[in-house]
Amino acid sequence: MPRASVFRVQAGGYAGAVDTKLLIGINHEETRMNRQLLTAALALTLGAGYSLTAFAQAKPETLVKQRQAAMALQGKYFGPLGGMAQGKVPYDAAVVQRNAVYLDSLSRMPWDGFTANTRDVKTGALPAVYTDTAKFKEAADHLQSDVSKLVAVSKSGDEAAVKAQIGAVGKACANCHDSFREKQ
Repeated sequence: MPRASVFRVQAGGYAGAVDTKLLIGINHEETRMNRQLLTAALALTLGAGYSLTAFAQAKPETLVKQRQAAMALQGKYFGPLGGMAQGKVPYDAAVVQRNAVYLDSLSRMPWDGFTANTRDVKTGALPAVYTDTAKFKEAADHLQSDVSKLVAVSKSGDEAAVKAQIGAVGKACANCHDSFREKQ
């Protein structure tokens, strides 16, 4: 417990003591608040540490399955859009908007699953994913940017612009697959 101090004040020849109960109350309240802040900071630090440790300890096979699942879902939600852009499927603005929003989230998911410890897991990823990481990141960023543009243009109601942007997203997918994925 904090020590209470008695201060002597000299004013106009009068010496008096400051109320120690007031000082104890202030010091005690301040100490309690500092302890609460320290406890909260410690909890956040430990929580972040455990989260990072858990991520760092993820099995390579698990990371691969997660990134493949995200890619499969991208294909699921992009497929109908590609069909609409090519005129093979009737254009449906509501489906375009919904799928564009889904793709916006999905296009951000698989990239943290391409860690160095997944290099030896048998997949369709070419070695360039791990050796030319700057180009790989650029391709991922390009996809995310094109998908974000698709979300915006899908709200415009301009079917021609939407179809053009669907084409741009398709090219971003193809460019990445051509450079970083085994031919299937």
